[in-house]
Amino acid sequence: MHAHIIANGRVQGVGFRYSAQQYAKEYNLNGWVQNKSDGSVELEVEGSDSQVHSFMTDLESGFSPFIRIEDMQIDTQQEEKGYKTFSIR
Repeated sequence: MHAHIIANGRVQGVGFRYSAQQYAKEYNLNGWVQNKSDGSVELEVEGSDSQVHSFMTDLESGFSPFIRIEDMQIDTQQEEKGYKTFSIR
């Protein structure tokens, strides 16, 4: 499963990308995360359906008390892009 996610809220300057990378490694997911110029954070993750859904559940909780997600746009599809690692861009 592949998920493309854009998270809005207090998501930059609070360790969001590092936390996303740690959780992605915990769930054995591949993909990437990056800050966007509009203040949001964009992610792509790939893995099994259950791994991706577990990651998104943790993501919705904000990962940590410093992160506050106000809105998330999620697009999922079964076809993966073939990422080999998870990176911070």
